[in-house]
Amino acid sequence: MEPRIRRRALLRLALAGLAAAMPAAVRAQTPSPGVAAPGPLTRELQQALASATERFQALDAAGVLGHVSDQYRNGPFTKPALREQLLAMFTLYDSVRARVRVDEIRLVDGAAWIYSTGEISGRLRGIGLWTSALTWEREPDVARQEAGVWRLVGPGP
Repeated sequence: MEPRIRRRALLRLALAGLAAAMPAAVRAQTPSPGVAAPGPLTRELQQALASATERFQALDAAGVLGHVSDQYRNGPFTKPALREQLLAMFTLYDSVRARVRVDEIRLVDGAAWIYSTGEISGRLRGIGLWTSALTWEREPDVARQEAGVWRLVGPGP
């Protein structure tokens, strides 16, 4: 599996994103599209992220996938492929942690572009050693409301 796609899939598990092609210093200087999300919406999205993170740390694949749209697509990855990635990760690790900081949320054509920074780590099953599985900095993910619930639909640009 291509490393960029694998990392993006893991990032989606914590509702964050695949490394952008631009270096972080260049991305930081590039203006974000859309308009800043208002405070109440920002809090709503942060609560959704906290709920997804909680389900991830509970090793609850179905709970995590409840935060992902059936229309989710990241290159060749779809929601069923993401489910397989989650199950593989939960087989590899007996405990996982996701630390995600929301850097910015922008509204673009009715979608929320969520820029985040974070790390996913896990304790290797049978060994007990904690390892970092993924880190990212200011990566975009796109969420849309479906039936009144914010769900991840794919990577940002």
